[in-house]
Amino acid sequence: MQAAPVRATAIPSFTDALRAVESVLMSSGQRTARRNAWTSVLEDRRRAKDRVEAQRVLEQTFTETFTARS
Repeated sequence: MQAAPVRATAIPSFTDALRAVESVLMSSGQRTARRNAWTSVLEDRRRAKDRVEAQRVLEQTFTETFTARS
């Protein structure tokens, strides 16, 4: 007697499942708009992080300069 062949089927990730639902519910233009909006959100977060870092560097430089002159 031979054992039945084993199938190796990957279980879809949560992201894959969401994309499948998205493709059923939304037109391609809506999907593109949503992805563009999300890309903008991520870019805004990156810029905000950069601003915080630049502010920290400026404050540190100002403090070091002010302390060195005193």
